[in-house]
Amino acid sequence: MSTVFVKAWFDLECEWEGLPPIYRIYVNHELFAERTWTWTDHYLSEMLQILAPPGLYELTVQPVGPTLAHFTVTNQRVEIGPGAWIKKGRVLEIQDESQRIPA
Repeated sequence: MSTVFVKAWFDLECEWEGLPPIYRIYVNHELFAERTWTWTDHYLSEMLQILAPPGLYELTVQPVGPTLAHFTVTNQRVEIGPGAWIKKGRVLEIQDESQRIPA
């Protein structure tokens, strides 16, 4: 099966207290990033560059260790490639070129 390139974005917000929380971004249980959140009153735009066969890819944002933090994912979008966010923006569907949704 051939692979398809997709560049997908989402905004990440965090409400936290105490020490800056560490978080991980997973796609289908594969670690894509680990970062420390140090901002207050801001959000981040996170980018995923994925080269994979068409299919469903679940996004998970997970705090590391005990923390007083809550992460919220919003504004999911696909800017390059045939894909769409589905299931309330928690799953990225990478489509075959023939299934591409027109912009």
